[in-house]
Amino acid sequence: MSGSANRPVGRRAFVLGATAVAGTALTGNAHAAGFGWTDDGSNYVVDTGAQLVFKVSKSTGDLTSLVYRGTEYQGYGGMNSHIESGLGASTVSIRQSGSTILVSVTHGTLRHYYAARSGENNVYLWTNKADTSVSATRYIVRVKKGAFLNDEPDSYTYAPTAIEASDVFRKSDGQTRSKHYSKRRVMDYDHIGWSSGGVGLWMVRSNHEKASGGPFYRSLLRHQSADGGGLYEILYYGQNQTEDQRFGLQGPYVIAFTDGGAPSSALFPGTLTTPWADSLGIAGYVPASGRGKVAGVGMSGRNSAYPYTVGLANAAAQYWGSARSSDGYFSIPGVLPGTYTLTVFKGELAVYTTSVSVSAGGTTTLNTIAIPASNDPSNASAIWRIGDWNGTPGGFKNADLMTYAHPSDARAASWTGNVVIGDGETAAFPCYLWKDVNSGILVYFRLTAAQAAAAHTLRIGVTTAYANGRPQVTVNDAWTSAIPSPPTQPNTRSLTNGSYRGNNHTFTYSVPASAWKTDPSQYNVLRIDVVSGSGATGFLSAGTAIDAIDLLT
Repeated sequence: MSGSANRPVGRRAFVLGATAVAGTALTGNAHAAGFGWTDDGSNYVVDTGAQLVFKVSKSTGDLTSLVYRGTEYQGYGGMNSHIESGLGASTVSIRQSGSTILVSVTHGTLRHYYAARSGENNVYLWTNKADTSVSATRYIVRVKKGAFLNDEPDSYTYAPTAIEASDVFRKSDGQTRSKHYSKRRVMDYDHIGWSSGGVGLWMVRSNHEKASGGPFYRSLLRHQSADGGGLYEILYYGQNQTEDQRFGLQGPYVIAFTDGGAPSSALFPGTLTTPWADSLGIAGYVPASGRGKVAGVGMSGRNSAYPYTVGLANAAAQYWGSARSSDGYFSIPGVLPGTYTLTVFKGELAVYTTSVSVSAGGTTTLNTIAIPASNDPSNASAIWRIGDWNGTPGGFKNADLMTYAHPSDARAASWTGNVVIGDGETAAFPCYLWKDVNSGILVYFRLTAAQAAAAHTLRIGVTTAYANGRPQVTVNDAWTSAIPSPPTQPNTRSLTNGSYRGNNHTFTYSVPASAWKTDPSQYNVLRIDVVSGSGATGFLSAGTAIDAIDLLT
């Protein structure tokens, strides 16, 4: 991290004591030096005193200009930066309180805020979505063409051919690009943005307490197009969503300029405290004194090969924190009062749940959490196992690529091909199966005479599914399972837009002894078909993502 990141630059702050409401033209404080604000007739013009000047439309609440060190960074395709695709007619007001300027935007039941602090090159934002009457699911910073040129994995700047839904593109070399492809889960990043020519422009995310999907959710982060770039803060996103939408205040999230380095860690979610915002009158704002904390002294029964994450969730809010690798200790601060379901995840697989209550100003302390051995499917004794149970398709063929590329990408290994137990079976097994692409994959394995004399349970764990895709199995063409019922999964695209995360589910099949070959020298053959009456064709046919497959003793 740059030691000078987020350093105030330039003029000494000069504080003005002024207040205005929308539609009121100002002349008394026009052209004031340093920190302050003016009214140009159409916009409120805010100067942070740190070589950052931004404008907010008095009629719509859009961010219409973002000038840093004299260079305009706002705008591509003739569009402003704004909530969703722009709120339209809104009531906009401005108020200065000491070293803070607050711009308030009201559009129906929605409230949105911009704040500037004297001497800081940051724009702080909050959004309070009260209900579904306003389609406000994201804030987009639209960055001017040519400001930053990077061919990032989530960029489609250089991909001229649309191959799916007008938002997935293919380059001439066969690589794919989409604004959906980011590699990162929510818990994997604090900020996103670009750096070039001694200037960094970043979007620092909020703590996502009113968002949905949990710590492993993947969503839009940034993209580049022929007209410029976009930085996103996702307030709610419906693609491959596992939870209902939450409502209420989200923020602060921050548009931060730096001298090229990463933004100050003081802005990151979980570390950002805003006591200066406590008295600003932001609708739905809850100060630190109105929040509590959940802490656990440790965990037993963990598998040291995996990271563990603790999540809190109820209908109103969500939080998470990492468990310490040495002992499982965790601490989740800043939690709104209420009763939450606490879930412990091994990787991304839930292995323990309980209920906790949080009170304002209090700490809910949990004694050592003992994870029962039976809660972790990896603890079951297996004749063979493909992959391991961690809630992800990690280790399977093409798994890493699929978080930032389309399945048709030229870099993907063949989705077909059979698998032999004992011969690199995990790396050979595709992370995704589709009805129209690679259904009917064969797995070859041998059994001892004793093993072949008994019935066994076959388990197939999946992380999500598209169009109700689910596995039906056949053993040696002698026995075929019933078609299982589809579990509850998101009803949007998933496998083609960079996300394998859904509702983890395990299918179990009781295979009778009569299905096995009794000669230990002969291979048994397991065929896995994807069944569903839904879906389209190709990579949009019914499909599913694999977590693990095993045959139990």
